Amino acid sequence: MAEAVAAAAPEWATKEPCLMGIDEAGRGPVLGPMVYGCMYCARSYNNTLATLKFADSKTLKEEQREELFESLKVNSSIGWEVDVICPKDLSAKMLKKSKVNLNEISHNSAMGLVRKVLDMGVLLAEVYIDTVGDPEKYRIKLTEKFPGIRFVVAKKADSLYPVVSGASIVAKVTRDRALRNWAFDETALNMHMKTGSGYPGDPDTKQWLEDHKHPVFGFPTLVRFSWGTCTPFFKNAVEVTWESDEVDEDASNNGSAKRQVKLSSLGFTGFKRKTEEIESSGKGRCKFFQARKLELVRKFQ
Repeated sequence: MAEAVAAAAPEWATKEPCLMGIDEAGRGPVLGPMVYGCMYCARSYNNTLATLKFADSKTLKEEQREELFESLKVNSSIGWEVDVICPKDLSAKMLKKSKVNLNEISHNSAMGLVRKVLDMGVLLAEVYIDTVGDPEKYRIKLTEKFPGIRFVVAKKADSLYPVVSGASIVAKVTRDRALRNWAFDETALNMHMKTGSGYPGDPDTKQWLEDHKHPVFGFPTLVRFSWGTCTPFFKNAVEVTWESDEVDEDASNNGSAKRQVKLSSLGFTGFKRKTEEIESSGKGRCKFFQARKLELVRKFQ
């Protein structure tokens, strides 16, 4: 596939200094993507921006957010971008061997938006952003990454700065539409989207998780497996043992034995497991492969 060509910035954004706001939607829910959104405009447009009735998206009704989003999309003095991080990517990063926590994922997404806008040719001078973690440490991190830009990092920035309020609407509407139009990869019967709010404490969300759990495959890809909310649903899950590609250095047979890794809790766990509980040595290939004379092939002729 050919690489996607970055969109060109609006002409005004390449001729005068611009300011940008960044905010997220869907950080806490156990269901659906986390979305980072940004909105930018020329510095000279900031006073006009304050009159457009943007507000923290959480204080607005869905109809109001949709209307404001449509209005900013057709406003030639405003630019916007989003980064949609799907549940599968969130879980993969948070559960892999060298774990990436949610704060770091959030920071990387925000910095990715800054980089994307700069690469488009926008003369970015100021960025206002809702904090994740300590505001001053976050500001220093951003400034070191992009030394030519002034960063303002604040709690509740979406209620303080109109440009962040706009970004909040971009992120929230994008996430809402993603959930509303969600197409399941799975083909199981009786799947539905009566998910409630998607937050862990919502009884409707818990019931949805109960209705859609599977003892072997876990949950549909709508679910963030890495959330601790998921763990109690699989106390009686089927235990699966996979043959690892790594060689057990302590094994006999000239170190050619494979390790077998037990995948309990369907890939997620909220506690540390002892090595002996998840690994066992086994010589050669698994019996299933031996009986069928199957071998690992890395190249095809």
